[in-house]
Amino acid sequence: MNNLAEMIVGSSPAMVRLRTYLPKVARSPATVLIMGATGTGKERVATAIHQLGPRRAKPFVAINCAALPEGLVESQLFGHERGAFTGAVQGFKGHIVQADGGTIFLDEIGEMSLNAQAKLLRVLESREVLPLGAGRPLAVDIRFIAATNQPLEMLVENKRFRIDLYYRLNVARLELPPLKDRREDIPLLLNYTIQELNQRAHGSVGPPDSELLECLLAHDWPGNVRELRNLVEAVFIDPPQGSIGLKDLPPVFRGMFSRYRTTPPSERKKMLDALQNTNWNKAEAAKQLNWSRMTLYRKLAKYQIDRSRPRGADDGSGVADPR
Repeated sequence: MNNLAEMIVGSSPAMVRLRTYLPKVARSPATVLIMGATGTGKERVATAIHQLGPRRAKPFVAINCAALPEGLVESQLFGHERGAFTGAVQGFKGHIVQADGGTIFLDEIGEMSLNAQAKLLRVLESREVLPLGAGRPLAVDIRFIAATNQPLEMLVENKRFRIDLYYRLNVARLELPPLKDRREDIPLLLNYTIQELNQRAHGSVGPPDSELLECLLAHDWPGNVRELRNLVEAVFIDPPQGSIGLKDLPPVFRGMFSRYRTTPPSERKKMLDALQNTNWNKAEAAKQLNWSRMTLYRKLAKYQIDRSRPRGADDGSGVADPR
C-alpha cells in the first residue's frame, strides 16, 4: 500500500472522515481502539496507522486474541522462560517483546481473559513485560492498537472486561461501519480488489457488468469487506476475459446473488406504458413497441407480468373482456 487512498478505500462520508483523521492518529503516540463488525477491515486500518506513523520501519505484530490457545495466552503475549511450566523446554520471546519499537495489534481483545487483561493493563501502565518464570521485567517501547467486534461497554457492564483497561485503550477511538451502511463504496472496493488481483495474476478481468453490480449493491454483506474480497478471489479461480457477469460467479455465489436480479426498468416501463396506452390491447401494444406479439408475450412472462387483461380491455381480437 503506497498511499492513504489505497489503504482506506471508499468515498462514503465515513471513509472520507477516516482518511482525514487517520494521519493525525498515526502521528500521535496514543493507544487506539478500533470498533467494527467482523470483516470491516480493522487490521487494515491498524496497518495503515503503523505505516503512516514514525514506527513504520519497526515491527508490526498482529495477534488475534480469540485464536490464542487456551491456557497459553499469557505465554504467547508476555513470553516465558525455559522450564516456566510443563512443556516449556525452551524460552519464548512473547509477541509484545517481538513488537518492541513498533506496533502490536490486539484483535478481538474482548475475548481476552480477565487475568490476561490485568497483566496487559500492567504493561500499558509500566511499559514493562514480565515473562512467565522470569525474575525481572523487560522494558518495551510499543504502540498499542486494539480492536473488537463486541461492544466493550457491555462487556464492562457484565464484568467480562476490566473498566480500567477499557479506559486505557479507549483513547483514540475509530468506528468502522458495516459495508451495508456504505454501499456507495462497493464499486470502488470491487475495482480496487480486481486491479490488485489482476496485477498479481497478470489477468485482464474487468469490473462487474451492470446486472451483477445491481445484485452486489442489493446484498447486505454480513461478512463485510472480507466477504466481498472472497467473492472476487473466487471469480479469479476461473477468470473471465472482460467484465464479470452473474454467469462468471461460481455456482454457490451465482445462486445467492441471482435472487437480487431485477427487471431492467427501462424495458419494463416501456412495455407497461404501451399496454396502458392501448388499454392492454396486446396487438396494438406490440405495434407501438415494434415487437411481434410473440415477443411481447415472451417478455410478459420474463418479467412476470400477468398476461390477463384488466376488465374491459381488448386483447386485439376485437372482443373486450366482460369481467
